[in-house]
Amino acid sequence: MDSTLKTKTNKKQSGAFILKGLARKARFQHLLSRVLRGFHSVRAGRHEHSLVKKGEVSRSIQNKNSLLLEPAEVTMLLKSLCLAFLLLLPALVGAQYEKYSFKSFPQKDIMPLDSTYNYALEQYGAQNWAESIKFLELSLRLHRLLRDSEAFCGRNCSSVSRDNGTLFADNSLRVVRHILLRAACLKKCKADFPVFKLAYPRRDVLETFEKRVPYRYIQYAQYQLNHLEKAVAAAHTFLKKNPTDPYLTKNMNYYKTLFDVEEYLIDHEEQPYESVFLKSVTLYNNGDFSSSARNMEQAITQYFEIYSSCLAGCESSYEIVEFKDFYPTLADLYTDVLKCKVKCEEHLTPNVGGFFVEKFVATMYHYLQFSYYKLNDVKNAAPCAASYMLFDSKDQVMQQNVAYYRFYRQQWGLEENDFQPRPEALRYFNETTKQKEMLEFALNYLQTDDEDVVSPEEMATSQSEHPDTEFEGVGDYEESFLAEWWQEPKTKWDIGEVAD
Repeated sequence: MDSTLKTKTNKKQSGAFILKGLARKARFQHLLSRVLRGFHSVRAGRHEHSLVKKGEVSRSIQNKNSLLLEPAEVTMLLKSLCLAFLLLLPALVGAQYEKYSFKSFPQKDIMPLDSTYNYALEQYGAQNWAESIKFLELSLRLHRLLRDSEAFCGRNCSSVSRDNGTLFADNSLRVVRHILLRAACLKKCKADFPVFKLAYPRRDVLETFEKRVPYRYIQYAQYQLNHLEKAVAAAHTFLKKNPTDPYLTKNMNYYKTLFDVEEYLIDHEEQPYESVFLKSVTLYNNGDFSSSARNMEQAITQYFEIYSSCLAGCESSYEIVEFKDFYPTLADLYTDVLKCKVKCEEHLTPNVGGFFVEKFVATMYHYLQFSYYKLNDVKNAAPCAASYMLFDSKDQVMQQNVAYYRFYRQQWGLEENDFQPRPEALRYFNETTKQKEMLEFALNYLQTDDEDVVSPEEMATSQSEHPDTEFEGVGDYEESFLAEWWQEPKTKWDIGEVAD
């Protein structure tokens, strides 16, 4: 059976069941392997070489009491220092979220997100790097607290008023009842969270955090303080969401000329399912299909949980900017909600080796169906193949796979319901499809003719209000950073020394 299936698929692609979207990128497996090596290997020898290159350890040994050590003793000491360095590695690049707790957020740290972020930028402009980092990281924690609190209340109130729907013959009364009960539930829930008692941040500020812009400032401030490991982690976190950004790419390349950065490529905003997905792919490539399937199932479950939280977080505060009739006002508000919900799929798509994984949910089902097939568990493989077809019905390779399963259905004891998509995949597909259809309708038929026209006064006002206006572009600091790169800094300590 195995050889028959491979023969069918080999006509279209090299290797059985190779992912179509990823196969378009010949470098994907190479890039993925590099990323995975970074996750799963610790090169102590490279750190040792880096320390010797800098000369710090050997100089300190020679200067202390003018005592010279034998080469063997120096080697042993270097190894001990390297081991201690590796043990301290998490502390060196520790994320600001190590201090974060949704349920026990320090009361003294709860302050408006807008003012916290603006103060951090003011300190950045004044070159108070440590103070700027402190409040940039606090603003990131406040943003996460707000997002988690919105999602918590949204989930808690999601099922309100779903019962007794048959009491009203008038559909409009049922809709209004749902809105009122949902609003009452949210009001009660949010009363327990101090973050909702503060001024709600502006939409442009929230978008700044969604784009991970604060990490641009953190990486340069850390660089100025000679915390290069933390600067690398901040730059990497930003580039995971903005892989084509030219300035941070140049900065990262500059760091690579100073030391081995691979151990510090930490994404502070990584979602739980991303590492599980990569682990599953590694196991898949190593032929451990049982463990791969188990991890991929976990990644799928985690993804849908986080996707639901993202949707719930979209139903937050929105500003009514003009007076309209009742239904147009509701439509405008819900259009903003739809824009947010449609972005959730894009926002949660992982970046692997500089590429965003195309059709990520479909990708997970593709790996899963072949893993189950290799385990001779076709009863689980067929629904995964059908789930993939929801997202790419024209994929010829998967069409052949489904046809193959159907051809041997009697031998495997398959029934018609085994060729149906899995319930969670069907629910996700229907939800995302309907959201996009509704948003397209709203944008095409509900916008007024002058809605896209912005007056010069409004343009000036909106530009002056944006918290990042002063810092847009490369900026004086980053220009000097890039200029120094083209000189000859050979080691970590040749530039950016902190004055005593």
